[in-house]
Amino acid sequence: MIRRTFLAATAAAALAMPAFAESHMGPKTIPETAAAAGEFSTLLAAVEAAGLAETLSGDGPFTVFAPTDAAFEKLPEGTVEELLKPENKEKLAQILTYHVLPAAVMSADIDGEMMPETVEGGTVTVMPTEDDGVMVNDATVVKADIEASNGVIHAIDTVLMPEG
Repeated sequence: MIRRTFLAATAAAALAMPAFAESHMGPKTIPETAAAAGEFSTLLAAVEAAGLAETLSGDGPFTVFAPTDAAFEKLPEGTVEELLKPENKEKLAQILTYHVLPAAVMSADIDGEMMPETVEGGTVTVMPTEDDGVMVNDATVVKADIEASNGVIHAIDTVLMPEG
């Protein structure tokens, strides 16, 4: 009887550990949060190839308009493979930093058209839609306000391309 109770208590404690660890270690960084979401594997590969993983794991706060894997699939065939080549690291970093704002902006903060400057140096047009959604340039936010320890992720359906 004591052994069965001990095993039940041990099993219950083991099941509770992930929740305990999450609550005591705090939320994950932007790359960790994106990895856990499961729909940003192409973006994460690009972040690694561009050498931006450490930056996006830093203090922030950041807002990342994160193209989903489906968004990358909409690019012309071969585009992603070409951008991931080491010789295109600078161009890839330019594209990725165009998706990042140097502040945390939640969807509730967007009450009219905004033109914030991105980390890349260009500006994006962020505006609410009639159906309580949000657009960033020509991309639609498909999932908003994914909170991370150092900012927020908004999943978008289109890869944004900086001017020039």
